[in-house]
Amino acid sequence: MVVSSNIFTKDTLFHGKLVVYQYSRGYRFSIDAVILAGLTNSTSQDIVIDLGTGCAVIPLIMACRGKAKKIIGVEIQEDLVNIARRNVEENGLNQIVEIRHVDIRKVRDYFEPESFDVVVSNPPYRPVKTGRVNPETQKAIARHELLLTLSELMEASAYLLKDGGSLSIIYPAWRLDDLIITASLYYLRPKRLTCVHSSAESPAQLVHMIAKKKGGREMFIAPPLFVYETGEKRYTPQMAKFYEL
Repeated sequence: MVVSSNIFTKDTLFHGKLVVYQYSRGYRFSIDAVILAGLTNSTSQDIVIDLGTGCAVIPLIMACRGKAKKIIGVEIQEDLVNIARRNVEENGLNQIVEIRHVDIRKVRDYFEPESFDVVVSNPPYRPVKTGRVNPETQKAIARHELLLTLSELMEASAYLLKDGGSLSIIYPAWRLDDLIITASLYYLRPKRLTCVHSSAESPAQLVHMIAKKKGGREMFIAPPLFVYETGEKRYTPQMAKFYEL
């Protein structure tokens, strides 16, 4: 359900149990965030950080599912920080979720090293000189590497994670080689890979990767995730469960 206003929309997940305010014309969370939250392996005792939290939809989903003891969402855009904090307050999750106005490239100034069990991120995925840069600032920063490159994200993740901690990231399938190579340069070894397809007859559009800091060499290729039933606009059972608590 979406209730529109001049500036914001009030969206709901989990049959109205979770409320998410978003800017009407700015950056809005997509199915990528729902998949990332659903595929992230974390426990109720983990300390989690979401790099580039946007409206905080990923921390909100994870908190509602009891998948963390504490979740910090960091965001460089002040207007998104404000709406993320509003969402945390609206859902009564202040004891679990904290939003900070932080440049991911400067995490060393704000956090102690190796202080998190899990890093999650749905980062910008287009290099600056590829594709059309969106005229909307929020969308441009979220989609293009204007303020954060993949290398900078991996460097920040490696700094923040404990040894054996996990990075959970969703990324376009066409950049899988960059993702694996760059993660490995920062001792984040890929451990589990899930290819995400629109349907069983379509090529993979996204990949979800879990990498462990200073992990071993073996990587598990998970069964593919199909979003829609073939020839229909209906979610597969796999995908539908991500919209349930």
